[in-house]
Amino acid sequence: MSTFLILIIIPLVVGIWAQIKVKGTYERYSQVGSRGRITGREAAAAVMAKAGIRDVQIVECRGTLTDHYDPRHKRLALSSANYRGTSLAALGVAAHEAGHAIQDAVEYKPLKTRMALVPVTTFASQLLPIVMFGGFLFAGPHAGMMIINMGILVYLILTIFQLVTLPVEFDASRRAKAELVNLGIVDRDEMVGVNKTLDAAAFTYVAAFISSLGWLLYFLAARR
Repeated sequence: MSTFLILIIIPLVVGIWAQIKVKGTYERYSQVGSRGRITGREAAAAVMAKAGIRDVQIVECRGTLTDHYDPRHKRLALSSANYRGTSLAALGVAAHEAGHAIQDAVEYKPLKTRMALVPVTTFASQLLPIVMFGGFLFAGPHAGMMIINMGILVYLILTIFQLVTLPVEFDASRRAKAELVNLGIVDRDEMVGVNKTLDAAAFTYVAAFISSLGWLLYFLAARR
């Protein structure tokens, strides 16, 4: 029980706390308008333009915090609140996604590695229901060991993916913070809101890594 508590329950609580933290921080600073009144779309375009990027399309997408950069189609998608909004949260998120576009343009190795891992990670994620509920579906010691071995493989892949994701996300935020100030989009004293928004978002990736690592260690312990 202590192993399950340390490796599974505590990381789960940390992950839930991280999601609540990022949502609360985003909602707080989405109510704080920037002095320059530049929209998220304009900020993303300016950050990419400075880097010489002209082939990335900026589009509006539905949802909240559904913002992402698609390197395959050279498309930067911003949720409506961040696409049209002028808040510190909107500018931070938009510049962060532009940071991913810059990573793609300069062939940032961790980003290329993450992209290469996407197919196998997607497949591993599809096996999660079997890993989680396989003990109820299959009987016998051999079936149990098969589920444990599958759990080790699946969470090894997910843990590696989450580990590679960390430098990608932290680097994108670093680029975003620097360019927002360098381009005069945000004043230095306004960066408090941007920093807190991006730092809270970054911690969700740390929590995801801890969770995957916890499950991996749990299955390794079960195999002994």
